[in-house]
Amino acid sequence: MSIPTPHLEKLKAAKENEKLPTAEIVRLDAAIERYNKWISDMSAIENGSNNLIDELVNLFNDYKFYIDYDLIFSSPDDFLYRQKGQLKLDNTVIEEFLPHLVSKAFPDLNENVVFGPRKCFSAMYFKSTLHDTKKGGGIEIRTKDQDFAIAKKLFIRASHDTDFVRYESKDAYLGYVTSECKTNLDKTMFQEATATAHDVKMAIPGSKYFLLCEWLDMTPVSTAPTDIDEVLILRKAKRISSNKRKNFSSAEGRIKNSDEYKEFLENNPFDVNVFKRYINHIEGMLKDENPEENSVLTDGYF
Repeated sequence: MSIPTPHLEKLKAAKENEKLPTAEIVRLDAAIERYNKWISDMSAIENGSNNLIDELVNLFNDYKFYIDYDLIFSSPDDFLYRQKGQLKLDNTVIEEFLPHLVSKAFPDLNENVVFGPRKCFSAMYFKSTLHDTKKGGGIEIRTKDQDFAIAKKLFIRASHDTDFVRYESKDAYLGYVTSECKTNLDKTMFQEATATAHDVKMAIPGSKYFLLCEWLDMTPVSTAPTDIDEVLILRKAKRISSNKRKNFSSAEGRIKNSDEYKEFLENNPFDVNVFKRYINHIEGMLKDENPEENSVLTDGYF
C-alpha cells in the first residue's frame, strides 16, 4: 500500500521557494534526512506490536518537536516562522502520520482502501435540460478536500440508454472515515467543519467525521447538534496566549523566549490516549454489520 507524503512534499517545496534565505537550504536538507529516519523508524515497528500506538506516537512526538522547535522556531532567519501558514511544514506532519498509524493499526483492511489526504465525494448533480443531448444527463461530481480519509475509489456511469451504449463516467473517492486536521481550532474553523461534516453525512450517512486539533483556541461547545462525531484535542492543551506569541515574530525574540517555548512544547506533547480513542472509534466502525433477523428478535432491538 502506497502511503502519501504531503509533509515531504512541503519540505521539498520550501527548498524551491525563491524567497527562502540561502542558509535555510542546508537546514531543510537536514530536515529531510531527519524525515527519512522518522519514516524508516515507523516502518520498522511490527504491526502486531503490543505497544504499537505508543511507539508510533512517541516517534511522532520526537519528529514533530524537531520540526516545531529545532527547524522553525530556532531558525536564525524569520522566513520559516513568519511563513508557517503558507509553507505548511508543521501542520502537514499530522497528515503524514495518520496514514501510518491507521494502516499499521488495521493491516487487514481491504486492498482497495486508501489512507491519507484525499478529495472525497460530497454530492452528485446533473447539469442538463430537457433539450440537452448529453449522453448521461450531464452528471457532475462535487468533491471536498479531506486532510485524512479512509476511502474507496468509486466509478460511476450514467446513461439514458438501458444498455449503456452511450454514457458519461465520473470517478471519486468515498470517504468512510474523514478527518480535518487543525493546528489551532477556533470558532470559525469549528463552524466550517460543521458544514463539511453535514455534507459528508449527506453523501454517506454511515460515515464518520472527526475534527482533530493540536491546540484549542476557542470555548468548547457541544458537538451534539452537529454532524461532527467528535473533536479530538491531540495535545489536551490550549494555544499559547497571543501576548506571548507576539514576541516570537523575530529571531531575537525567539532566542530570548526559547526556553519558555521549549518547555511549553515539552509539557504538552501529543497525547497517546487521544490517538487511541481515535483508533477505537475507527475500530468500532469496522465492526458495524447489518443486523441479522434472528439476533434482533433474540435481543429485542436493533
